[in-house]
Amino acid sequence: MLNFTDQYDIVLPALESKCAEFHYLQYDTVTPEELWQYCIKKKWKKKNIGEMRLHEMVNDIMEMTASEFVAFHQIEGLRGANFFSEGNLAELEQLLRPTPKKPTSI
Repeated sequence: MLNFTDQYDIVLPALESKCAEFHYLQYDTVTPEELWQYCIKKKWKKKNIGEMRLHEMVNDIMEMTASEFVAFHQIEGLRGANFFSEGNLAELEQLLRPTPKKPTSI
């Protein structure tokens, strides 16, 4: 049985190819490691990765779309964000502060 590192090394050419495609579409910051994490956490979440065949893995990688990847990446970023941290607390208070009522003219 292969471990994740061995599997990553085997499908690395497919990940690099998909990465080049995303770069062509102006998603310049995408790396093969991020694509691999996307596959593990999203595409293969309910699969036994150790029993997957090479052609299944390559097919999943090659049919991945930029919109799927970006949506997943944004959600992961929001999950990791701590909106109540010290730096964000002042912004949160500003957003939640009630606006003063305007005087009504008579």
